[in-house]
Parts: sequence; structure tokens; C-alpha cells
Amino acid sequence: MAVLAINGGKPVIEKENEKLFHWPIVTQEDIQAVTEVLEAGSMSGSDITKQFEKEYAAWNGTKYALGTCNGTAALLAAMWACGVGAGDEVIAPALTYWATALPAISLGASVNFTDIQPDTLGMDPEDIEHRIGPRTKAIIVVNYAALPADWDPIMAIARKHNLYVIEDNSHAHGAIYKGRMCGSIADISAASLMSGKSLAAGEAGMITTDNRVLYERCIAFGHYERTGMPSNYNLVDAQVHEEDLLPFRGMPMGGVKHRMNQTCAAMGRVQLKYYPERIAEIDKAMNYFCDGIEHIPGVKGLRTKFENSTQGGWYACKGSYNAEAMKGVSCAKFCEAVMAEGCTARPGGNMPMHLHKVFHDLDFFRQGKPTVLAFGQRDVRQGAGTLPVTENTPDTIWSLPWFKHFDKAAIDLHIAAVEKVAANLDELI
Repeated sequence: MAVLAINGGKPVIEKENEKLFHWPIVTQEDIQAVTEVLEAGSMSGSDITKQFEKEYAAWNGTKYALGTCNGTAALLAAMWACGVGAGDEVIAPALTYWATALPAISLGASVNFTDIQPDTLGMDPEDIEHRIGPRTKAIIVVNYAALPADWDPIMAIARKHNLYVIEDNSHAHGAIYKGRMCGSIADISAASLMSGKSLAAGEAGMITTDNRVLYERCIAFGHYERTGMPSNYNLVDAQVHEEDLLPFRGMPMGGVKHRMNQTCAAMGRVQLKYYPERIAEIDKAMNYFCDGIEHIPGVKGLRTKFENSTQGGWYACKGSYNAEAMKGVSCAKFCEAVMAEGCTARPGGNMPMHLHKVFHDLDFFRQGKPTVLAFGQRDVRQGAGTLPVTENTPDTIWSLPWFKHFDKAAIDLHIAAVEKVAANLDELI
């Protein structure tokens, strides 16, 4: 039996192939596109961004796309566009990045968090309906760790109760749910395009929708330069204008500037051009790794369970972990041992949002009471033990190595690292 590296043995991977994980892939074409913007001094313009939006919408299969300065801005605008305001509620999964839900607080709303499904890591449809109240405005759904959420039942619930659905697609650019591309399923979608994402444009965000009214509202909220009469709300053939927006043209109704920097738009256009072929290679590499560890009883790579579905660029990809099948070794200890062998492995995912004090005690508007209660809304705060699947994720999921290229020999070493730890669990007990 081999001695585990964590106990002084020789690691399986002694020198990593850095190219295997380097991202984003920046070529001379990206550099030239950004340089042209800099030389023209048009960083704060919108002509290139509008081209990027048009190309992104066509690729994503939506009528409209709107570039923003980051994904958080996209989510904030989407919430406001859906009517979220003081005293309202939104429903969101507790396992997510803070930007999925926290903008609701700045609008004076509160967040009623749901538990997740262990196989999709997304919102559990069975934990939604009983949370809907008279002031619920929207359901925010996350395609977490590039795994498409369980969309069909969620959309059915939303339609039954006449609620908007906002899609946080920051993890799943290019992922497919039952033949439909993520980012085109909900009433409105928001995505981060920051440099760590699978579709990276530097620091940017994108809103996509088929709903013209929601699109107009997002422009009105944070794109003051597009709301003047000459641009006619960014579309030459615009005929749909809500009366409540018309008097305020020329200033952002949200008091924010959400414009995308055109260096990011230029880079985004180039990245999008090559994105399908690049994520195809990622998909091949990740599936090869997941196949390679499939025989280990307590460790699996989480893959979408839906037919005709994919995980796009596999951003923040996760695996499942069963301590009982691993002789009681904790997920944290297993990951520590795999890391010592040279393979990326970290326990859990994002911290459970429903337990953070910002969703319990923050007095954002300085009114002398928590904002989640300040405007007459009911108390939907949740404590420890209320969302057990989410709260147990540090023990039940782990981060997989995110391969950007298919290199069979290199990936085989990562498989061997996991196998070595699994075969020598007694050393960890």
C-alpha cells in the first residue's frame, strides 16, 4: 500500500501542468480588440457593447441582451424590473453567492430562502410553494456549479402564482436544460462575466430576456445614456414604453450607472466567438474525470440528471461525498488528503446564505430595525437547522479540479490521486 502524501508519502502529482487550469484563454485577438478601444478612447461608449449584446442574445437564444458593469448590477436591475420594492419578498436558494439575493435588501425587500436538491444543488421545487406570501414578487433560481436547476416544476409554480422568475446564470453560461440554453428559461436572466467565470470578459455582467417590458425597465434603471429620445430606449423600432418610465428619461431611475466598460465588451465578443469550442473541450475533460472516479463508492462527480442537458463550461464544478461509504472519513479530511496528492479538492460550496447576519440584522436604511422587517413585511428569517441539505454541504459536496483542456495523461494523474486516497482511507482514520 502506498503511503499518502499527507502522511509523508510521495504525492501522485509532483508538478502540475499549469496550462491545464489556466483561464481565461487570452489570445492576440483579445488583446487587439481591447487595444483598439483604448486607442480610440471609447471605453465609456456603447457602440461595441451593443454589438456584444446582439451577438450574446443570438447565441443565448433570447430577444434582448443588456450589458452591465458586473453580474451583481444585472441581478439588482432584474429585481427592480420585476417590481421588487420596499416590503416585498423574493424566494431564493440558500446555497449561492451573495449577489443572488443581497440586492433585494438594498431595495427594501426580504429574502425567503429555500433548501436545495442534493443532486442538482439547485432550489428544491418542493420547498417553494409554502414560502409564497401576499408580498412575494419573484423566485430567483440559480444554476449552481453549472448544474441546470430543476426548471419545469419551478416555472409551473411561478405561473400558478403569477410570480416573475429571475435566473442567476453566473455559473452556467452555455449549459443546456432539456434542449434550452440556460439564460433563456426564466422571465429574465442575469449573469456575471467576471474574469473567473467560464465566459469571462474581465469584469462585466449580462441581462437576457424575451420580455420587452423587463428589458426596458433594466435600461431605465441604470442606463441613463440610452433612455433619451434619439436612442428610443436603445431600439430603433421601439413602440413599447411604459407610461411610468417615460417622464424619467435621461436619468437612471435606480440612481446607478450600470454601463459596461467597452474594453470588457470587446474582450467579451472575442471570448464568445470561441466559447462553444472551448467549453466542448472542458466538457470532454470533465466527463472523462468523472467517469474515472465513478467506481469509487463514496465519491462522484455531480453531473446533470436531465436528458438533453449539459453543464456548459462546468464553472465551480462539484462532486458528491458520502462519508459512510468512505469509512467515516470526513469530507474535509478526504479533501485535505487529495490536495496533498496534488489534486484540487475542497469541501463544501458557498456558505449558507440564510445563516448570515446580513439577512437577519442589517439595518441598511438606518431605521432602527433590520431592513428585512423595516417595511412591514413578515419575518421570514431562518436559523440553524431549518435548511438541512444546504447546511450539510460542507460534509456532502466537494470541489472538483476544473480542467480547461483535455489532456488524458494529466487527467489520469488526478484520477489516480483520488483513487490513492480512497484506497488508503485507514491512514486517515
